[in-house]
Amino acid sequence: MNPLARSGIYAGGFLGPFGGGLTVAMLPELGAAFGVPAGTAALSITAYMLPFAAVMLVSGTLGERWGRRRTVVAAYGVYALAALACVLAPTLPLFLAATALLGTANAFTTPLLMAALAAAVAGDRLGRALGWFGALQAAGATSAPLLGGLVAEADWRLAFAGVAVVAAALALIGIPAEAGTRPPGLRSALRPAVLRAGLAAALGWGCLAGLGFLVALRLDEQFRAGAGERGLVLTAAGVAGMLTARLVGGGVDRMGTRAGVLAGAGLGALAVTAVGVLPALWMVALAWAVGGVATQLVLVGVNTLVLGGEENRGGAVSVVQALRFGGGALSPVVFTPIYHADPLIGFLLPAVLLAAIVPAALPRPLSAKWPC
Repeated sequence: MNPLARSGIYAGGFLGPFGGGLTVAMLPELGAAFGVPAGTAALSITAYMLPFAAVMLVSGTLGERWGRRRTVVAAYGVYALAALACVLAPTLPLFLAATALLGTANAFTTPLLMAALAAAVAGDRLGRALGWFGALQAAGATSAPLLGGLVAEADWRLAFAGVAVVAAALALIGIPAEAGTRPPGLRSALRPAVLRAGLAAALGWGCLAGLGFLVALRLDEQFRAGAGERGLVLTAAGVAGMLTARLVGGGVDRMGTRAGVLAGAGLGALAVTAVGVLPALWMVALAWAVGGVATQLVLVGVNTLVLGGEENRGGAVSVVQALRFGGGALSPVVFTPIYHADPLIGFLLPAVLLAAIVPAALPRPLSAKWPC
């Protein structure tokens, strides 16, 4: 793979999460622009994430059938047009529709970019490559609220205009064309082994990164931390995951995919327990940062496991990512009532799920035939 194409894949990994988190810090400005409360403007987050997660169940397989390169280039074009529609939207409903189109387009880029990376990298270096990809995804998610908020102080529309320019540039760069193969069917991406890997990813995400809301509740109720302090603590996981992603990827290559996921689940269980019991704010922040490293271990391990197969890489990783984000969406629904009943159990339960259910759910390394 030439350096420009590789850079395009990694830049695409940054762009997807960045576009998804762009509105988080500009909700008051969006509300003022459309004449609605900031809480109503928060529907933009849901409008992006719902189609993103739902379409991703099938987007990878469809992209493999239509042609990986062709689909990614088209998706970037749609992404650029949707970002321009956000700039020009005169009403909130139209803005939400454009945001939903952004999420849909991203569902067709993320899994196919990962599949293209897996096809171009030697198997013994796949974990490291996915670690870099994960680092840039974490960087996109972490920087989006900051950069979006700073730009919104001048004009929030400039942020979406910038996204449109970047997406158009990535469409021009494209990705390497795949070798001609028989178009895969959806059933090849919904095999039990893939679904089990997806369950591990859902638990890893929902019981680690997806617990940010629970950490914020504890910081507010038990430490009386202000919004700024809570934000800094919550950012610690993303920053730690971003800084260690390449190291984590190399570790997964050395120890093996299954061992990497199990190490992440065990480390994550300890980190979540520590977040729920430690008595000082700085200790909680440190434990949450460790949780960010554990999250990378789980995700890089699962993605490497799935992408190590030869059949329908894009479709398989697409299903896994959809289940991952589904786990994050369910996390508040499941754990908030438990936390309000008993704060300690609210943290111990996800720790137990990480330590006990992830090892049980995780399949053995998938062979080229992907036996089930």
